[in-house]
Amino acid sequence: MKKLLQGNEAIVEGAIKAGIGFFAAYPITPASEIMHTMAKKNVEFVHAEDEIASISMVIGASLAGAKSMTSTSGPGMSLKQEGIGLAHMMEIPTVIVNVQRVGPSTGMPTLPSQADILQTKYGSHGDYYPIVFYPNSVEECYRYAIEAFNAAEESLSPVTLLSDGFIGHLYENIDIDNIDIKIVNRKREPFGKGNRHFTGLVSEYGIPKTKDPAYYRRWLKEMKEKIDNTAKNYNFHEYNKKENSDTLLIAYGITSRVIAPLKDKYSIFRPIRIFPILDNELIEAAKNHKNIVVIEMNDGQYKGEIEKLLKKDIHLIDIQGGSISLKEIECRLKQLGV
Repeated sequence: MKKLLQGNEAIVEGAIKAGIGFFAAYPITPASEIMHTMAKKNVEFVHAEDEIASISMVIGASLAGAKSMTSTSGPGMSLKQEGIGLAHMMEIPTVIVNVQRVGPSTGMPTLPSQADILQTKYGSHGDYYPIVFYPNSVEECYRYAIEAFNAAEESLSPVTLLSDGFIGHLYENIDIDNIDIKIVNRKREPFGKGNRHFTGLVSEYGIPKTKDPAYYRRWLKEMKEKIDNTAKNYNFHEYNKKENSDTLLIAYGITSRVIAPLKDKYSIFRPIRIFPILDNELIEAAKNHKNIVVIEMNDGQYKGEIEKLLKKDIHLIDIQGGSISLKEIECRLKQLGV
């Protein structure tokens, strides 16, 4: 049976389907509905005193054996970064939802943005390799909330589910009972059992290796390989190739929905797994086109990542200030001469 759900509500439904056992968050626009909806469900729930406490709580809950999740927007995501880095070092599976808004700082709290893209990859200190998904519909909010939990379980790492003020507050009818997704459940050893030692230090079998560069290099290589191997199971994307078009448009999240009518004129690539970047898929799509244009609601954050991948300059249509229209994008494409 179909339900009229908001994007934020669909994320909650997906988390419950995935088997969430603990949720902690601090309210923040435009993500608060996730917290409000979760509070009504049969899930262990904490209204934390702040964002730092909430990320610490979900790490602790995961250590105790529960699938866990927190939600926030840009300023809260900034506060969570030290905890996210700790979870990567400790190999803690958890899900972090970021419903983006215009920043920096308090910015424009009620207006959407896509300006936290690089933060999801580089926000914490040190080298680490996050898995990040970005849906563009209410149904996909449900679907990729589940896949975020699956990827976290497989990779033993925190996974970020990106959204934005438009997608989070969008209402659509979806039939969640007919969405069939495999649930990954890892055998968990609760905190206090076994002999695993948990620390933010570089360690081997619980023994600190803080002055051993050779071990660190080996550890980092193994961590990267672990994430890469897991990510191969989550190569989510869409590529609509338009024959005889020499222009490829790349967009994600809400921006990809806005440009959907342009598929009759241009090829369109939509990454759903934002990181690790879909290198083979993007390279294959790009090689067939003379012009490549990234359209995003920021100052070119994903454009820079794609330029590094393709090793060439590409065009940018940057949408700023929390509003987006197809007419504006078409005008900008005309100005680019594509």
